[in-house]
Amino acid sequence: MTNTPVSNLYEQDFYLWLEETAALLKARKFEKLDVENLVEEIECMGRREKQALRSNLEVILMHLLKYKYQPEKRSNSWRYTLLEHRRRLQDIFQFSPSLRRYFLETFAYCYQGARKLASVETEMAITTFPRESPFTPEQVLDEDFLPE
Repeated sequence: MTNTPVSNLYEQDFYLWLEETAALLKARKFEKLDVENLVEEIECMGRREKQALRSNLEVILMHLLKYKYQPEKRSNSWRYTLLEHRRRLQDIFQFSPSLRRYFLETFAYCYQGARKLASVETEMAITTFPRESPFTPEQVLDEDFLPE
């Protein structure tokens, strides 16, 4: 451990702050913890997990829309992207099963974002894509599902 107070490390060297905080927790030296920044970081971790979920879900939904509405442009790259982002979601659920509930809560919101992204990327009118998702949450997570 360094002689620098942990709260000063947060601004000076974030990685060292993490190491020092972990060491203090392991040593049960709770009185020396930089509680304010520790709480902030824990809250940020939760927000980052949710953001990663939303980002991956939007990518999947956008590619499913492109796959369905631009069949002449289907490619292995699109299938690869679908598989990659579905696996990322499965990893999120494996380590944070409680985020499945958030996945369902944010599904419709992410679909609207994906709909706009698909419209821009394909140069197709947004009205080409249904207002409500034509894909179920189960289909979105199914590595073998492709809209034909």
